[in-house]
Amino acid sequence: MSRRLYILLYIALTALPIQAQRPVMGKLSPWLRQVVRAERHSATRGQGISREQTARTAIAFVKTTADGEQSLSDHGCRSLARYEQLHIAAIPLDQLGAMTLDRRVLRIEASPSGHVLMDSMAVHLNATPAYAGISLPQAFTGRGVVVGVMDVGFDLTHPNFYSRDLKDYRIRRLWDHISQDTIGSPFPVGRDYTTKEALLALGHSRDGQDIAHGAHTLGIAAGSGYDSPYQGMAPEADICLVANAVSEDLPYIDPADLYKYTFATDALGFKYIFDYAQSVGQPCVASFSEGSMQDFWGYDQLYYEFLDSLVGPGRILVAAAGNEGYKTNWLHKERGRERAGSFLSAADTTMMVTLKSPDAFTLRLVAYNGQQRDTLLIHPQEVCQQADSTLTVSLPSVSLLVEAYPSCYDAHDLCYDLTLTSSSGPLGLRPQLSIELLGADADVELWRVSGLLTTSQLNPQLADGYRHHCIHSPSSAPCVISVGATSYRDHVINIQGDSMAYWPGTGGRLVEFSSTGPTMDGRIKPDCVAPGNNIISSYNSFYLEQHPTANDNRWDVARFTFQGRTYAWNSNSGTSMSTPAVAGAIALWLQACPTLTPADVTGLLRRTCSHPEPGLDYPNNQYGHGEIDVYAGLLDILNTNAIAYLPKHHTRARLHLAGRLLSIAWPEAIAAPQPLSIYSLGGQPVVSATLPAGLQRHSLSLPPLASGIYVVVLGQASTLIRIN
Repeated sequence: MSRRLYILLYIALTALPIQAQRPVMGKLSPWLRQVVRAERHSATRGQGISREQTARTAIAFVKTTADGEQSLSDHGCRSLARYEQLHIAAIPLDQLGAMTLDRRVLRIEASPSGHVLMDSMAVHLNATPAYAGISLPQAFTGRGVVVGVMDVGFDLTHPNFYSRDLKDYRIRRLWDHISQDTIGSPFPVGRDYTTKEALLALGHSRDGQDIAHGAHTLGIAAGSGYDSPYQGMAPEADICLVANAVSEDLPYIDPADLYKYTFATDALGFKYIFDYAQSVGQPCVASFSEGSMQDFWGYDQLYYEFLDSLVGPGRILVAAAGNEGYKTNWLHKERGRERAGSFLSAADTTMMVTLKSPDAFTLRLVAYNGQQRDTLLIHPQEVCQQADSTLTVSLPSVSLLVEAYPSCYDAHDLCYDLTLTSSSGPLGLRPQLSIELLGADADVELWRVSGLLTTSQLNPQLADGYRHHCIHSPSSAPCVISVGATSYRDHVINIQGDSMAYWPGTGGRLVEFSSTGPTMDGRIKPDCVAPGNNIISSYNSFYLEQHPTANDNRWDVARFTFQGRTYAWNSNSGTSMSTPAVAGAIALWLQACPTLTPADVTGLLRRTCSHPEPGLDYPNNQYGHGEIDVYAGLLDILNTNAIAYLPKHHTRARLHLAGRLLSIAWPEAIAAPQPLSIYSLGGQPVVSATLPAGLQRHSLSLPPLASGIYVVVLGQASTLIRIN
């Protein structure tokens, strides 16, 4: 979440009536605690509140006791979704404090939404055999599967979202969270559009003239490619979209309404996608290329619990690991080591870090003013003795707010949020600022939340820190498939003929920006990786029209006209790009097995992923189980394990079956005789032959075989065919 969004949210909620009793802060997630604190502050100042403000609501998760459902209506709340005792509810702001005093209410959780984080993709992920009509007459293309994408900046008119022949418009519906067309809408925010005519008349999500992200990610997941080589992973899937709200959408949102756009609203978006798929009897995979930092407050506890209720057989959620891997994100002072430290800096005046330790330790901050060094020592454990477990101290030109609380994962670990604010310009510039963790008997960890952990020649010894421990939420959830990014292409040639280079990296290794684990509670993430650097996909024509000189349009590799509008194919990079690639790949697996669960998908990843760095142990916190391999996954789903010798690599030959005549075409004449074997899925060999050397094409007459899918092994590679 951007700092600006946080400030606007705080300001928007500063006028609330005082409650008769002190609210129970422990029931509230941090953002909602700020709401109640603002309420008390407003009451102390004697400020009034308008009727309009009193009627406003926040969208939040609410956990009640078994007999507590009535508590929602008693406080004027509206339940928007329910899973057992967990609700997503619209809560009147003036009832938040009172709800914490209700014994039937166990926890209320909300956090503002996060921020946004194809021609060769199918080759790298070994997907071409899955939907090549020649090699596989029963093509796996995502047909009969719903691919859901929740993102921002959709172009609903791009021909990439029709079928390749333009006969079928594949976007089935869109819920736009920030639409102003809300008359008669049953949704807590925005409205949905459910017909081809309504979607094409709309043209784009409300933010689509200023943001292009969603058009690109959707193209990677499910674009048909139109008249280009830039086909997405599931080119014949049905499409269901949710345009949610992120920090980049601030210009479209009344600041007074920002509290309606939270993780809970995002969860309703996922439910919308899965509910649509269920209504048409199709399996579904949802892609989410957004996220926010994890925390120890417990922002995500009810969020993850609700996501658990959404996923299941035929319902898979895939999310981006994040793009923080190029930054120093984590310090660790191990027990037995006297100190660890770093310098701090930020582009603006504020920075935040989080510390965690079960032990007593000392925190030292030093401001470097020329030859003078001003030192501040803090014993964080003493913060717990302060009112509200909050301490405010200062250095010259820098103020510090320290908040203490137990970890939501282990109450024995105390956590400390340290917010630093500079009164003299960007934090860490003048004066420079360092932070040290002291105490040989203490084990202390520090996470960067905002700003940067840096180094300085003023004290070269303070150069600790690592570029991991930075997985974003919700990809950190156990039930979500978290995706990191690899790189095969380090540049593209744009429409002006210029070579455009982004992050260096080739050969399928992890790209430097890709966030790595573990999660804050120590689990391995990401779950897998896919190409995410310099990925070409569809771009938003409305964005191009409104911002023709924008820098990201310099990454257009082609433009074309369709029905009077100018469209583009554009290169973009991030785990935002690798995530929809994995979602599209899973759509092909769901076509083969519509009842796959998240646990099934994890098992497939474990058994079939390729290993970009063979020397590593898998799974690990860089690659997870490795790079997803669509074809190997299909072989696993189809239970080909009974075949004694089954190469996992797809053959370069192209096969075509007409009746009982199998035609085989190689890219070039084969230099040596090639053994050919055909197996049933049960492992029984049904055909055995040797193809002579020196020929590029062969024809083979097959014996009568029962209808079904068969495995063809050609030398050291294989493919699948369907015999009808």
